[in-house]
Amino acid sequence: MACVLETPLRMSVLSEVTASSRHYVDRLFDPDPQKVLQGVIDMKNAVIGNNKQKANLIVLGAVPRMVSLRGDPVVFQIPQEFTLMKRLSKTWLLYLLQQETSSTELRTECAVVLGSLAMGTENNVKSLLDCHIIPALLQGLLSPELKFIEACLRCLRTIFTSPVTPEELLYTDATVIPHLMALLSRSRYTQEYICQIFSHCCKLRHWHSCGFKSSPQPLLCANGPDHQTILFNHGAVQNIAHLLSSTSYKVRMQALKCFSVLAFENPQVSMTLVNVLVDGELLPQIFVKMLQRDKPIEMQLTSAKCLTYMCRAGAIQTDDKCIVLKTLPSLVRMCSKERLLEERVEGAETLAYLIETDVELQRIASITDHLIAMLSDYFKYPSSVSAITDIKRLDHDLKHAHELRQAAFKLYASLGANDEDIRKKIIETENMMDRIVNGLSESSIKVRLSAVRCLHSLSRSVQQLRTSFQDHAVWKPLMKVLQNAPDEVLVVASSTLCNLLLEFSPSKEPILESGAIELLCSLTQSENLALRVNGIWALMHIDQIMSTHGKQIMQAVTLILEGEHNIEVKEQTLCILANIADGTTAKELIMTNDDILQKIKYYMSHSNAKLQLAAMFCISNLIWNEEEGSQERQDKLRDIGIVDILHKLSQSSDPNLCDKAKTALQQYLA
Repeated sequence: MACVLETPLRMSVLSEVTASSRHYVDRLFDPDPQKVLQGVIDMKNAVIGNNKQKANLIVLGAVPRMVSLRGDPVVFQIPQEFTLMKRLSKTWLLYLLQQETSSTELRTECAVVLGSLAMGTENNVKSLLDCHIIPALLQGLLSPELKFIEACLRCLRTIFTSPVTPEELLYTDATVIPHLMALLSRSRYTQEYICQIFSHCCKLRHWHSCGFKSSPQPLLCANGPDHQTILFNHGAVQNIAHLLSSTSYKVRMQALKCFSVLAFENPQVSMTLVNVLVDGELLPQIFVKMLQRDKPIEMQLTSAKCLTYMCRAGAIQTDDKCIVLKTLPSLVRMCSKERLLEERVEGAETLAYLIETDVELQRIASITDHLIAMLSDYFKYPSSVSAITDIKRLDHDLKHAHELRQAAFKLYASLGANDEDIRKKIIETENMMDRIVNGLSESSIKVRLSAVRCLHSLSRSVQQLRTSFQDHAVWKPLMKVLQNAPDEVLVVASSTLCNLLLEFSPSKEPILESGAIELLCSLTQSENLALRVNGIWALMHIDQIMSTHGKQIMQAVTLILEGEHNIEVKEQTLCILANIADGTTAKELIMTNDDILQKIKYYMSHSNAKLQLAAMFCISNLIWNEEEGSQERQDKLRDIGIVDILHKLSQSSDPNLCDKAKTALQQYLA
């Protein structure tokens, strides 16, 4: 049976393949089954740890041979688009693997070799995926032979852990997940491989560009929550929990990793985990035991992740001892010089996420083991090239340098999110502002995004806006970032710009002179909601801006108030409208827009008190009787029923609404 050569390029490649490689492939077609088996075993031994040999064999014939798969049984429902290729083109190893006439030993060895080929380059994995290896391996899981099942799972594990493999392929057939759950009880190998597959096929959402919490992820992994739900609904928590008491370290670790991806930003899973018992102990207690210093670092880090995600999902309180006394100190410890670079990155990122929204945790972290000073060491990689003679160490440092910097920026951003004293300590850290400015222009988008986050966090300080930000002319590199950046960076950069444009900021005038108004007005027309809100917020020099760009701004406000957006976004938008209503001439843009007036009226009677209060601020600014034209505005608002709503709100059980309504009514009586 001859090789099928598809292009002239393949002929040149084949000419370079060694005779021994061809010999391995040719033996697959021997009529003697024992010789075929021995050929597969020899091939397995040849490709272990040899990427060149793996590539040779894939080119030669272990991929692709034209074969006819007569009577190929299909038990799992394979998508229709796979069918034609499935019956026309398969690797010969896949053909042998799927044949019922092949011995179990032969089918097992074929799965082992395929798994070894998949451990090579990403191109190897792509070639195997093109031959639809996943449906064939999933079908192999229906075998009664445990060794063959384990080999198929090991190969699937290798393929699914590759970045080129779409995780969605695991969920194409609804029968696969329950079958994998059933296989968990077969052996420690099925437990290890299946947990690893689940962990890699339940993608996390990335952290939001304005912080870390849900968006994820513009950065949201499209299928992350769905995968969590699918696995949860098929009993993942119950089926995996008991594996934490396994005698196998690998099984315990893969089970732990499973729980970390399942719990991430998922209150349903996290609330369930809190109450799960394993050998009489609750899972949080087990996770805390796994944090102990005598446990492997990998286990400590993953346990800390589980507890962190459960805390952020609301299943564990932020003042719980397991968070304050165990999880947080453990993560700080991971940031020390004694840890490997990879561990320091993971520790800092997890700690940043843990403390992001809690002021007290930020304060505790800032005084634990001199963390703020400790993080400055993250910027010292790579070490001086002239001082390093070990090429491997230099490569290692270069590879992780940008990851260390982005992790440090991210943690600094969380630390300085709320406390002025912490911000001061961060800025006083060695060369901090220079590092942030340099980070804004780095080639790595991860570093740029984290640097902007850090700058945004520090820009909440009035003192720093007037001193450090001015001394380093931070607005200049920030404006460059805003000129050409993806939305995820633009959202945070424009939020930072809003702070630099506040009335007391020395950067305000030079920013406006540099063309910021046109840029901000363009943001108000963005399809990205967060960019529209930031663009409107930044345009707070009200009368001048509204006279030239009022129509655009009012259109953007209207679209947001009409859209299906969350409460926080609409509250922010109503506050923006209240600021517009505070302008001397800008008031008329609202008063002549009946649609906007009706929306304000609608939100005054909304079921959410925050939206009611925000709408009330708009009304208060419009009817304030000390300003010119107040009588005409009061009369018009009375005509559309605003006064009637104010009377009702003056009887509200909410003290803020009640007081605000009474104050507004007094303007009518004055």
